[in-house]
Amino acid sequence: MSIQSIDFTSLAPPMALAVGALVVLVVDLFVPKGSRVPGVLALVASVVAAGLMPATSGDQTLCVEQSCGYAVNALTLSLQAITIAATVVVVLMSMVSVKDARIPAGEYFFLLLCSASGAMLVAATTDLVSLVVALELVSLPTFALIGLNTVDRRAGEAALKAFLFSVASVAVSLYGLALIYGSTATVAFVPLSIAAASNRPTPVATAGLVMVLAVIAFKIAAVPFHTWAPDAYEGAPIPVAAYLSVVSKTAGFAALTLVLATFASWYDVWAPVIAVVAALTMLLANMVALRQRGAVRLLAWSSIAQAGYVLVPFGAVVAGTQGSAGLLAAVVGYLVAYAAMNLGAFAVVAVVSRDQPRARIADFAGLAWRSPWLGLSLAFFLACLAGLPPGIIGLLIKVQVIAIPVATGAWWLTAAMAVSTVIGLYYYLSWAAVLFKRPEELAKTPLHLAGALPMQLAVGAMMIVTVGLSIAPSLALGLLDRL
Repeated sequence: MSIQSIDFTSLAPPMALAVGALVVLVVDLFVPKGSRVPGVLALVASVVAAGLMPATSGDQTLCVEQSCGYAVNALTLSLQAITIAATVVVVLMSMVSVKDARIPAGEYFFLLLCSASGAMLVAATTDLVSLVVALELVSLPTFALIGLNTVDRRAGEAALKAFLFSVASVAVSLYGLALIYGSTATVAFVPLSIAAASNRPTPVATAGLVMVLAVIAFKIAAVPFHTWAPDAYEGAPIPVAAYLSVVSKTAGFAALTLVLATFASWYDVWAPVIAVVAALTMLLANMVALRQRGAVRLLAWSSIAQAGYVLVPFGAVVAGTQGSAGLLAAVVGYLVAYAAMNLGAFAVVAVVSRDQPRARIADFAGLAWRSPWLGLSLAFFLACLAGLPPGIIGLLIKVQVIAIPVATGAWWLTAAMAVSTVIGLYYYLSWAAVLFKRPEELAKTPLHLAGALPMQLAVGAMMIVTVGLSIAPSLALGLLDRL
């Protein structure tokens, strides 16, 4: 059977990233080492992909008869927008880090754009096979990106650990996919949804669904599939850690949303599992984060905890309903705000790490005096992550998320999120307090900012976005309604 229609307009954003990756790799052969040309080309490709984003939803392409392999809807557009915006910021951060660490620029930006193109595809897939392939396109380049960090000896171990976990997850996902196909005779989302609505889950189908969900839990670093994340973040170049914390997680949640929407009628099977995973993820990650002394590792555990918060709306279905009308809006709004404030925090850490390569929390002492705008920016990002004023958007997204278990009567899940949020306040505020310590010898020394303009642009862009979202939170919380 041949493909009867191809809408290149819908495919343009991921195609732009894929073509940009090839151009970067070829051009790198003809420019001197240390040149910023590959980074500039990667930035151009990312911006072009952003400019090619469809303005409206409803497009479908790669169609055979009545079935299409790529579909664009409001959820697709919102998650792709997060992905491409985050990629632009990560490229800006990387333009400095790659040069400082003497990382091969061509290979680095090629891998980054390849992974980002996979993340763009995830939200638009229409069957389980394409979903698994797209998720692996996101993951596989990141292992090499972690290993490219020649400055940190832990990079090789971190890359290997992430790779081995991912290989195991692929095997599990394929096995789960085979079980689902064996029970339903299809892997396409629409027929699967019809089959699920018409039949109660068999033991074989249930096992297959649980396996697929376990793989997605690995992608978003949810407990107990989180153990690779802290080491991978710490061993990777800081921009790659930022990428993993936002783009990789966004792709994972896109996959989770598609799978759970397909099997919505089986909510009594998957909702209790997700509720328990959400509670464990929030509580464990926040408690472990209390003991962290390194900035990147703390942000790694923080990102695990934030994944738990995003899982709460899905877990709230355990109360006996199939969710609320605001579930997707809460999830998308949280991902938008989280992407901005987390990328901003990582960008500040990347700047400071140029002076203090170990990037310990203690190394940020007096940052508000050494570089007032960076210190205040980081304090604001931390306030957003904690959900405290003036980071109003951080508070509102948590309120919107916790309102779902409250509305559905999942009180124990509500309590778990409330306790986790209170625990998180301590380490976010402790770090923020360090920034305003009175100047000592280290704090009196001006921060080394020479050549860090792209990183500063990344910080500034995220600061504008987070402040804008705090002033007009509907930009994030009502994004789905406008697409």
